Amino acid sequence: MFIERELNNGQRTGAIEVICGSMFSGKTEELIRRIKRARIARQKIEIFKPAIDVRYSATEVVSHDENAIRSTPVENSANILLLASGIDVVGIDEAQFFDKNLVEVVIQLANQGVRVIVAGLDMDFRGQPFGPIPGLMAVADYVTKVHAVCVRCGNIAQFSHRLTEKEQVVLLGERDLYEALCRKCYNKANKGK
Repeated sequence: MFIERELNNGQRTGAIEVICGSMFSGKTEELIRRIKRARIARQKIEIFKPAIDVRYSATEVVSHDENAIRSTPVENSANILLLASGIDVVGIDEAQFFDKNLVEVVIQLANQGVRVIVAGLDMDFRGQPFGPIPGLMAVADYVTKVHAVCVRCGNIAQFSHRLTEKEQVVLLGERDLYEALCRKCYNKANKGK
């Protein structure tokens, strides 16, 4: 877990924390928990989310358990740099929907002494690495992989199985379009596709 360190001159060191996993695994819940702890510590925080994600709210990050925290929707990762001036802790939700430049943005923030907490899907519905998440995991100081429960057998689930035949990579949805599956059930569900 993240432990804030101090340099000899009293300035915080930056860090990159990545929370990843499948849908319904608690990524956003963990992001909100860490941000709330930073707020208790009286740190200046800002949470960003992609502007396209309006499933629960246009201006809040909301978990599937309906926990919510105010956020700033942005069109691209460059906007995060513009809006994060003077912030101690930056949270970024649904990072898989951002452009590849998010990796450089996060590195720049961490190099400036900012604690950056990023949450996102590590794989798309096809089981392929999703957006900038692999790059973020590579440069992260800390990576937390969370798991859901397979809705078919009850084992640990790491796949987001799409319940529709739509092929576009980005398809916003909830339990109406996706289910969490373990490897065995995911492979069985996709057999013959």
